[in-house]
Order: sequence, then structure tokens, then C-alpha cells
Amino acid sequence: MYKSWVLIAVALLCAGVAAADEEGGIALRHADTDINNSESLQRGARNFMNYCSGCHSLKYLRYNRMAEDLKIPESELAGNLMFTTDKPFETINSAMPKDSESWFGKQPPDLSLMARARGVDYLFSYLTGFYVDKTRPWGVNNLYLPSTAMPHVLQYQQGLQKPVFKNEPDAAGARMVLDGVESMTPGAMKTEEYDQFVRDIVNFLDYAGEPVKAKRQSMGVFVTLFLLMFFAFAYLLKKEYWKDVH
Repeated sequence: MYKSWVLIAVALLCAGVAAADEEGGIALRHADTDINNSESLQRGARNFMNYCSGCHSLKYLRYNRMAEDLKIPESELAGNLMFTTDKPFETINSAMPKDSESWFGKQPPDLSLMARARGVDYLFSYLTGFYVDKTRPWGVNNLYLPSTAMPHVLQYQQGLQKPVFKNEPDAAGARMVLDGVESMTPGAMKTEEYDQFVRDIVNFLDYAGEPVKAKRQSMGVFVTLFLLMFFAFAYLLKKEYWKDVH
């Protein structure tokens, strides 16, 4: 039994290492998102609809559900966030035509469940990890998804970054390995402002992946407290029943 647990632990560790290698071997940045921050979610919805929805859809989220959850007035919803339909009960579809696969090499994915599939840290890291690479079709690459097909749509806000390499020893002596990025040309936003801009988008995508998440988490606290209280009463009742049993 002990050996089985050791083998499982080793397998999970190897899987984690493989995942890190797939994403360039660079440590992920912490997103520090807060699903209960309604202002961040509202900003994230605005940012997503203005900068992301042209290519990416959220096919499991309806406009009116988003407006209700995020407390967005319907007038603002229709005027500022609904670009592909005039019906609030429809899901959030992108404006990208069906033949856009030839533009990017692959169809831009739906992002409804991306935060649940990859995690908020990955999304935050990805959107802050673009760097100049003139060998790529769009002139950029990404620390966390090498050979990415996505252009850097937030380049104006972030500016341009250049790759940083380090020497890493190997069997042949040493090789240059991508280690990170550093600013090359400043953007319209300062680094802290851009990080918050991206953090809001990621927070919104976290909400979109599970709109009831904040409610589920708050209910979980009460359920846990109820179970603890029930356990205390059950324990006292057990002691009362068994007090005369020797």
C-alpha cells in the first residue's frame, strides 16, 4: 500500500513537471483575483467585451445573467457591452467569422471554461507574458505558451517586452534558455496599471466559468458551521445514550 502511494505521488510530480515544460518551464505569476470584488468583475466585463470578444466567445454565459450578477444596468449593458446581438437573453458570441481559422492557424477558442481548465494564475501569466519574436507570424511569442497563435491584442496598453535568456549547463556544455522578459517599449499603462487591467479580465473569466462560485463559497462557510454544530450535538447525544454503558 505504501509503495502504491509513493508511485502515485511520483506520477503526479512528473505530470506537474511535464505541464511546466509545456508552458515554457517559467514559474506562473499569482493572479490574486477576488471573485467577490464586484467592481473588478464589472471592469473585467468591460475589458473583455472591448478587447477579447471580437475573437473569443463565452457560449455558456448569457448577457442578462451577467448583468444581473454583476449589477450592470440594462441600459449600459445594451449600449456598452452587447456588440454581436441586441437580445439580452442570448449567450456571448464572438464577432469572429467561421473561416477565421486561416487567419490564426486555429479557431480562437471559447473562453467560458478556460479559467476552470487552466487556472487564473495561468491566464494572468499568459496575458502578461508576451514578448517580441520576429520569427512568429504576429511578431510576438509568449513565455507560457511557446509558439502561440494569438497576437498581442493588449500591446498598446502593456507596451513591448523583450526576452531574457540565461546560460544553463547541459551534456554539451551550456545552452541559452529563456528565463523571463523585461520592458523594451513602455505602453499606455504603467506596469501596475496593466497588471490590474489583466487581473480584472481574469477575474471576470473566473466568474464566467462558474457564475455561482461566489455564492457557493459563501454557502460553504455556513454549511461547514452547521455540520460542526450538528457534530457537537450528535457527540453530546451519543455521550448521553452511552453514559450508563460500561
